Amino acid sequence: MTKTIAVLPGDGIGPEIIAEAVKVLETLQNDFGLAVQLEPGLVGGAAIDATGYPLPADTLELVKKADAVLLGAVGGAKWERLPIARRPEKGLLGLRSELELFANLRPALLFSELANASTLKPEIVAGLDILIVRELTGGIYFGQPRGIRTLDNGERQGFNTLVYSESEIERIARVAFESAEKRQKRLCSVDKANVLEATEFWREIVTRVSQDYPNVQLTHMYVDNAAMQLVRAPKQFDVIVTTNMFGDILSDLASQLTGSIGMLPSASLDANNKGMYEPIHGSAPDIAGQNIANPLATILSLAMMLRYSLNQPELATTVENAVSQVLRDGLRTKDIQEPGQNTVSTREMGEAVVAALRAK
Repeated sequence: MTKTIAVLPGDGIGPEIIAEAVKVLETLQNDFGLAVQLEPGLVGGAAIDATGYPLPADTLELVKKADAVLLGAVGGAKWERLPIARRPEKGLLGLRSELELFANLRPALLFSELANASTLKPEIVAGLDILIVRELTGGIYFGQPRGIRTLDNGERQGFNTLVYSESEIERIARVAFESAEKRQKRLCSVDKANVLEATEFWREIVTRVSQDYPNVQLTHMYVDNAAMQLVRAPKQFDVIVTTNMFGDILSDLASQLTGSIGMLPSASLDANNKGMYEPIHGSAPDIAGQNIANPLATILSLAMMLRYSLNQPELATTVENAVSQVLRDGLRTKDIQEPGQNTVSTREMGEAVVAALRAK
């Protein structure tokens, strides 16, 4: 049965990196028999320019009908003067909310070929393999009330609300425990329970859910300590589960352990494993159109799509192995270049992955 993939390039380097992922998809179609149909759509700044809205109705209809969504990136200085409700990022948040994509999986895996590209010593990061499970549709990013108001004394005040329901915490905790069961059976729940009641509640619920997973070792850590430990001794972690905002910050921090944020994919899943797949980096408007962006995080996001939403784990491994091969061959985009190495362009890296796939 043919599956539909909504392809949303977005802004900045989004169209460039998505173009390379599409080449990989087309190779899987033509050479490996993958039955998929690609449907393009607009989101973010590109959608604002074309329709006035960051998430047009046509795009929303498309993604709801699709079996999976492949996203590039959204945002840029061009749209920063717009009201918050109309900025490109609202398109991204709208996709997560409308599709009920509550579980964000962000692996931080260091390819052995890139051990020297990390800013940490190779012995600290060699063999790194962490999965960060981030709650994606609750917490302070979505909590109400929120806004900017003027107090009775005339002073202006910005405010947001951090709120989590029991069911929201329980469902993301179960995703994390089930992920840990398939790995090293160690789960660290990150919170700020010493000062935030909402995350004290988070800790309570995660602890209760742990009783259903006796084979998984559960530990707890405050977010400030977790940030320090990720830099000090990152291999102590297997799976990390945390709130929306903490996960946003810690996963970007973890990206630098792997050498570049351009190497990290992500999957955002609903309760039935329908997902949106995107690199964790932003739209990087400062390098847009220069053909120098790293497309590997997007291609690895595609591999996650094959594994989680399209039920093609063998093809997912094939794509991941192709990425490993191009790195073994010494190909590097600018962000992962080491002294003395030659760089390749965005298109050259994508074409190299396609060639490695066809060599299989």
